[in-house]
Amino acid sequence: IQLLNKVGFEWECHNSKSWNRSYEDLASFVKEFGHTRIPKKFPTNPSLGLWVKTQRQSYKKYLKGDTSSGMTENRIQLLNKVGFEWECHNSKSWNRSYEDLASFVKEFGHARIPTQFLLNPSLGEWVQLLNKVGFE
Repeated sequence: IQLLNKVGFEWECHNSKSWNRSYEDLASFVKEFGHTRIPKKFPTNPSLGLWVKTQRQSYKKYLKGDTSSGMTENRIQLLNKVGFEWECHNSKSWNRSYEDLASFVKEFGHARIPTQFLLNPSLGEWVQLLNKVGFE
């Protein structure tokens, strides 16, 4: 190690820098939306959804002892720090949000949920996210 340090060996490879950059993007998303369920085609950062999916896959491999996964204890701690959801239950969450939206429409007669809807803040955030992501 000392000999490598002496010649200026770079211990942090490109892959680590790329991972750190994606982690920072994830932290920014969490700060804005309050969760780590990145849509597959998030328009602001299309590669972030794939990166999150890769982290979940790498974690599963890591738990099985696969050292080629690229997952480390440090990365796990960092992801846990931002509330990373290792198991993604999007369908349950989506269905719950949809039911909340349907109830809102039944009560108020429209689906224009305020972004900061005090009675159900996560519903306002969900609708805002749907509007940002859009549909094909």
